Amino acid sequence: MGPAAESGRAAPAARNCLPVLLAVCSLLTTWEVKASNAFKPNILLIMADDLGIGDLGCYGNNTLRTPNIDRLAEEGVRFTQHLAAAPLCTPSRAAFLTGRHSIRSGMDASDGYRALQWNGGSGGLPKNETTFASILQQQGYATGLIGKWHQGVNCESRTDHCHHPLSHGFDYFYGMPFTLVNDCQPGRPPEVDAHTRAQLWHYTQMMALGLLTFAVGKACRLISIPWKAVIGAASFVFLFFASWYASFGFVRRWNCILMRNHRVAEQPMVLERTASLMLQEAVSYIERNKHGPFLLFISLLHVHIPLVTTKQFLGKSRHGLYGDNVEEMDWLVGEILKAIEENNLKNTTFTYFTSDHGGHLEARDEHGQLGGWNGIYRGGKGMGGWEGGIRVPGIVRWSGVLQAGRVIQEPTSLMDVFPTVVQLGGGEVPQDRVIDGRSLVPLLQGAAEPSAHEFLFHYCGKHLHAARWYDKDSGRLWKVHYVTPRFQPEGAGACHGRGVCPCSGDGVIQHHPPLLFDLSRDPSEAQPLSPGSEPLFYAVVVRVGEAVEEHRRTLTAVPPQFSLSNIVWKPWLQPCCGTFPFCSCSQDGHHSAT
Repeated sequence: MGPAAESGRAAPAARNCLPVLLAVCSLLTTWEVKASNAFKPNILLIMADDLGIGDLGCYGNNTLRTPNIDRLAEEGVRFTQHLAAAPLCTPSRAAFLTGRHSIRSGMDASDGYRALQWNGGSGGLPKNETTFASILQQQGYATGLIGKWHQGVNCESRTDHCHHPLSHGFDYFYGMPFTLVNDCQPGRPPEVDAHTRAQLWHYTQMMALGLLTFAVGKACRLISIPWKAVIGAASFVFLFFASWYASFGFVRRWNCILMRNHRVAEQPMVLERTASLMLQEAVSYIERNKHGPFLLFISLLHVHIPLVTTKQFLGKSRHGLYGDNVEEMDWLVGEILKAIEENNLKNTTFTYFTSDHGGHLEARDEHGQLGGWNGIYRGGKGMGGWEGGIRVPGIVRWSGVLQAGRVIQEPTSLMDVFPTVVQLGGGEVPQDRVIDGRSLVPLLQGAAEPSAHEFLFHYCGKHLHAARWYDKDSGRLWKVHYVTPRFQPEGAGACHGRGVCPCSGDGVIQHHPPLLFDLSRDPSEAQPLSPGSEPLFYAVVVRVGEAVEEHRRTLTAVPPQFSLSNIVWKPWLQPCCGTFPFCSCSQDGHHSAT
């Protein structure tokens, strides 16, 4: 074939690519995303569960194999100071979805429960909160969520779905309305409210023993009480037992379910095939919506305990079951990225990867560690102040638009994703409420060197444990700790014997004066500064204290979603496949979406 023929075939291809090239060039020049006249990228958001920042090769791990996520970082932009807004699942994800601290929506604990406990509870993301999905849906995006939700389901009836993803801007949902817990895998020790469950079982045994003693005494005529009293006591013991066993005795059936949109698809779910089902759904969604634009939030169940891992990856890593699960997660991410590339969407898709908070240090069994590694950073999941609980991976790829291999060391937040994707999708950030996130577009563009965040505030439940100040004039990054957890045992770096460290009470230490660290020189928070070692000690503490007071003046009282009345299991709110309480159904894994 001659040059002329080749030129003739190339010309139409060039003309076909011209609109996309012009759009991308325009975006690079201005990054002004207006719905009426700008190119709208597809948006793929991938969030791991309980992944430590030190678990990935691109963040310094040289013993776990994560080639697909590492490649994503090589082809994109990597944030080194990316911060969760909360150190636990439910509040962190609420902040991620809304761009607001979870305390503003009532999605954080006053004291007591720090995350939603039941699908059949009435707490959840309030209807008046605006998610990035709801804004992009208004801009013409197809909006899908595949995986974990953990933001509640119902308010007043089994089918009102007031907290459901489809009530918060997503037009397609397949996944767990709750979260993985040990109870989802038969044979594992209980996790949901395990301490309360143990206490209730103890009380039941004591009452049953007392009842048996009375019955034997009555039968042997050792005590003089009417049989009606014995029968009445027996009825009370039975009702007490039934009142708590109806929920705690069936945690797997009530909480470990899969839903497709408003319908329960599998109850209880079969964990061994869940990963393949999620992957099928993700690939299918990409293929169905490849003509876009689409927003797809893939909320992975990996790497939360019980670490269910397929045979293909079991025993393959150098770090036991947890390492196997991390490497399987990386493979899943690779398959999703492959679907993007095979559908020729790589250059038109804004792809983001993160974790909801730091690795779970207290997760252990007789074989060893079941939680992640947080690298050089102190602390982990559940700790609102220490870096290991809140510093997470942050990777963005948009091939042909963002400079590959770039590293951004500025302070950024998971809450920044909200204004970023809203801007990219041509929407407007709500003006009727406080938005704590700041668009990442200037940083990604390279148009702004310093972070848009001068101050960031770090909560543990409703309690502000720490705050950081990025002094842009000096380049120093100060971190002030007002409260830190009391490690068990002392010096262990975690709260062993508890699920996670507490936020208040006897399990924390109040610091007067507060602890001060210079993260620009001591990112591990190993050496607290003192007035003798740091001349600016009091000036920094005072300035951060002023910022904290300014921040607190922006908070308003809202209904607490984690109150006892919202947390407890309510049978009339329980999602059910079939006739309650005989809830049971399974799927073959080959359903096609409608």
